[in-house]
Amino acid sequence: MLENLPHYVTITFVLTTLGTLILFIFAIKSSNWKSVSSKSKMILAGLIIWLLVQATLALKGIYNSDTNSIPPKIFLLGILPVALTIVYLFTTQPGRKFVDSLPLKNLTYINIVRIPVEIVLFWLYLSRAVPELMTFEGRNFDIIAGITAPFVAYFGLSKGKLSRQAILIWNFICLGLLLNIVVNAILATPSPFQKFAFDQPNIAILYFPVIWLPTFIVPIVLLGHLASIRQLLGYSQVEFNEKKKEDN
Repeated sequence: MLENLPHYVTITFVLTTLGTLILFIFAIKSSNWKSVSSKSKMILAGLIIWLLVQATLALKGIYNSDTNSIPPKIFLLGILPVALTIVYLFTTQPGRKFVDSLPLKNLTYINIVRIPVEIVLFWLYLSRAVPELMTFEGRNFDIIAGITAPFVAYFGLSKGKLSRQAILIWNFICLGLLLNIVVNAILATPSPFQKFAFDQPNIAILYFPVIWLPTFIVPIVLLGHLASIRQLLGYSQVEFNEKKKEDN
């Protein structure tokens, strides 16, 4: 774990991770495909095991040792497996059925976790564990997605006050915000690919519990946007209205 990190930072991030897990599992349980919702407990068990594996690797110092290795250990053991999982979900028939069955409203609500994540990143910056550019005082505007998510979910998907195109645009914008901070975080992390923030690099993601940010929270948020965009692009406005009725 990071030295001299205030306990409230660790506690807040652990709770944020648990909140992400709960929201995602709730989305799966709310799936309109019975074979998906019935497997929510099995998926929950798998995700808990994944979180424990990542925590163990971080606590044993696997990720923060030999940061000059190619490929970086965090990429090989933490990011690549989830990236391949997401690719599988969008390139296979069972995977596409899975993502298409997830309710848009639930996927949208997941973005609320981006608010506490941004607060934790700011605390980590004050503790010199991440650079300023990864906070809302730097290049990270991801908190906008977290603040607007409940309004889009409630007024757009529950109350039907927003069109399919408006919600689609919101998802594209928030996906862009996510990719922006991901790229900046990668280029600020100690590795052969680091390009900036050498005076105060992004070391936090190499330690527990922040390791869960790139290996769990970001992939879940990314999956939510990709699934939402896929669904919204596949619907006409009439089909979209019918989908909202089903989800509600």
